[in-house]
Amino acid sequence: MIQELDRVILTSDLPEYSLEQGDIGTVVLVHQGGKGYEVEFVTLDGETVAIVSLHSIQVRPIGRREIARSRVMN
Repeated sequence: MIQELDRVILTSDLPEYSLEQGDIGTVVLVHQGGKGYEVEFVTLDGETVAIVSLHSIQVRPIGRREIARSRVMN
């Protein structure tokens, strides 16, 4: 189960927040036992891009052998 302070991966684009599938965020709050999450997305230099409430299907845990990617925000 995903818990507070876990890093998660976004599973769908959120263009209203300039977020894309594959972006990595940190769970700052778990809603209703894991039905949803408040997730903070930050740039690599620490600037908060968005804090978004998401349904559990919109994020997934980071797998053990995954490699992070980088992109420039619009």
